[in-house]
Amino acid sequence: MALEPMAIGVMLGVGESPEESLQKVLDVGVRCAQMGRPPDAWLKPAKAAELKKMIKKAGITITTVFCGFDGERYDDIPTVQQTVGFVPKATRAARLKKARQIADFAKVLGVKNVAAHVGFVPEDHTTREYKEIVRAVGSFADYLKKNGQNLCLETGQETGECLLRFIQDLKRSNVKVNFDPANMILYGSGEPIPALKLVGKYVAGVHCKDGTWPTEKDKLGTEVPLGKGKVNIPRFVQTLADLGYRGPLTIEREITGDQQRKDIVKARKLLERVRAKVLGKA
Repeated sequence: MALEPMAIGVMLGVGESPEESLQKVLDVGVRCAQMGRPPDAWLKPAKAAELKKMIKKAGITITTVFCGFDGERYDDIPTVQQTVGFVPKATRAARLKKARQIADFAKVLGVKNVAAHVGFVPEDHTTREYKEIVRAVGSFADYLKKNGQNLCLETGQETGECLLRFIQDLKRSNVKVNFDPANMILYGSGEPIPALKLVGKYVAGVHCKDGTWPTEKDKLGTEVPLGKGKVNIPRFVQTLADLGYRGPLTIEREITGDQQRKDIVKARKLLERVRAKVLGKA
């Protein structure tokens, strides 16, 4: 189904009970979602087709499917550097294989955007390591193109300048950005609004998440409820609109339990107010 401009959505984990997960989306008052890493059991074509029927029955639109991998950890910055995405060489081939499986799963669901954290892309673009990462990620983008899909790079670990150069070096028309402003703050990689303006024409999805800057070396900042951190959500949404973005505003709150649901509902109401003002509907 067609989504309204800047439709508000949430991050969705499939989990062992997709019906329960889908109901959680409806319970917070939205009808679109980005899907986190699907369990391996659901990657089989028959199970993916079954899930597609559940999603349709629930009246939910899945806008993006995320690639996630065994062994990834986000304890602190050195751990992220060593374990996340396609950067760690020891796990790269296996993760590219898994990513292709997730892409095929997304294709069964009819989802065009597949997102992933590449990891800490080296700042020095002249190194052999950097060029190997470009080749590896480029090969995945090529696979997605054959599927009629986009590769959406999740932001956070790199500066806006580094991300832009990486996209330009990939030289693939189906490489886009899933922009998470809070991640830039959490990793201390730069102010999100200027970075957004740098890569704005590539943005195909966003996370509406908030956070505070790191206070210790090698530590991540703290994720907080939307509107309580340093992102400046009204300015973020206004900047998106100024750039011509009308895609979904996907709430991500990385805690669990009832407090997560309460924070998401508050975030939805905040975004409804901000969106109305930005789109001239106030």
